Amino acid sequence: MKKLEDLQRQLSEGRITRREFLSRAAALGLTAAVPSIIFQEEAQAAAPKKGGHYRQGLTGGATSDVLDPAQTLDSYMINVSHGQLRSNLTEIAPNGELIGELAESWEASPDALTWRFKLRPGVEFHNGKSLEASDVVASFNHHRGEDTKSAAKGIVAPVTDVKAEGKDVVVFTLSGGNADFPFLVSDYHLVICPANDDGTIDWQSGVGTGGYVLEKFDPGINTTVKRFPNYFKENSAFFDSIENLFIADAGARTNAVRTGDIHSMSNLDLKTVHLLKRQEGIQVFATNGNKHATMPMLTDVAPFDNNDVRLALKNAINRQEILDKIVKGQGEVGNDNPVGPANIYRATPEELPQREFDPEKAKFHAKKAGMPNLKVSFHVADTAFEGAVDAAQLFAESAKASGITIDIVREANDGYWSNVWLKKPWCASYWGGRPTEDWIFSQIYSAGADWNEAHWDNKRFNELLVQARGELDSKKRREMYVEMQRLVHEDGGSIIPVFMAYTHAASKDIGLPEQMANNWELDGHKNGERWWFA
Repeated sequence: MKKLEDLQRQLSEGRITRREFLSRAAALGLTAAVPSIIFQEEAQAAAPKKGGHYRQGLTGGATSDVLDPAQTLDSYMINVSHGQLRSNLTEIAPNGELIGELAESWEASPDALTWRFKLRPGVEFHNGKSLEASDVVASFNHHRGEDTKSAAKGIVAPVTDVKAEGKDVVVFTLSGGNADFPFLVSDYHLVICPANDDGTIDWQSGVGTGGYVLEKFDPGINTTVKRFPNYFKENSAFFDSIENLFIADAGARTNAVRTGDIHSMSNLDLKTVHLLKRQEGIQVFATNGNKHATMPMLTDVAPFDNNDVRLALKNAINRQEILDKIVKGQGEVGNDNPVGPANIYRATPEELPQREFDPEKAKFHAKKAGMPNLKVSFHVADTAFEGAVDAAQLFAESAKASGITIDIVREANDGYWSNVWLKKPWCASYWGGRPTEDWIFSQIYSAGADWNEAHWDNKRFNELLVQARGELDSKKRREMYVEMQRLVHEDGGSIIPVFMAYTHAASKDIGLPEQMANNWELDGHKNGERWWFA
């Protein structure tokens, strides 16, 4: 019983929360001795309740930010536009399943070429207008056409026609069958805005059907919203208001959450996260999703056009060392496969064994390529991913055991994505939460894709991509996607050393759900409607 008394003392002193108290008591087999009042208080504390002004520090903002969903590029506007102001036809639930948001149901033709979405009744825009199918048509057409500047142009390119059937049904016709189309319409660009009379959309006002109404928008500084009283989702959007602050510097965000100037932050400084964990009143937590570092080699440029060179480098990197020293254990080792823990068709370790650090195998492939003293240049900048420069230096050290020399070329952060990425033969990069295998493969690995960062072109892979996309039998699709993952692993041009967790810190005044989405940071960027003041 002494252990229970110690736990009760820590609880009374505020050193642990009720939830932590119950979890530890259960682990010790002491729940039978816990007073029932504690369980009652815990149930009351865990129940979401409305109220309060929530302030969060976000990254990825810019003075060039606009409310146009077609121009949403980074995490700040994803959180504001997609997570607070507007809604999609579908959304990714915290358990990773696809559920309806503005759509209450959808169905496909047998060939997956035609998709019909039935809209949820009784949904209002912030200006009082009722949601209709014409709003959905106009919102999607905003991203279509030759003249569009939308970042989602590639996602909607297969849509050959979108039309309204009455006021509550939208019909999409595709150029080829796509079993994942309902996932694609959850993309943060494809939020629904009210249609204008001329078929365009009103994006300038920030009006949407989301849980919060725009009050103030100061790009690159802050955005303030207030709860929408007629939000269609029950038991959601708990805060009275939210203030979104753009705080680029991790140290400044950390100080703000420590002092209580903000209630939460994401993208922690992993070098100091252990100190933050020690501070009373702050909860530090992570979600493991699909965010991963990549090191793409242009497979149409020597020496990376030789797969033995690529395999030599894949075996010469110590992934565990990068996970331990750079990511501080916040994630998992990569396996040169971009399909992550948030995907449903990810190959198992039995289907795709983990590639280990193997200097001898690296030597074998370098010799087979006719380059026993392989020497290559690796271009990197801090902006490529967290700890990218340090990771590159660790890689260069580990490669020495294989007789491989890696020259680190330090590039400027400014202009890195326009001057280095997709242009230099070998560089560093990263990718975030694509919820389906087809989405990842089509955007990054298919021949001719705009963002095919390794210029990779594998005939069998490209054939399987089209076949799997139109296959409605999940067992057959899985077999295809596992084979595609093997092809990327064995022949692809990208070294994927590590998957990186989304890291967060929040005041213990903030109530958190038992399960959080891992497709993006901040509960899939839905924290504004899923979190509350405890």
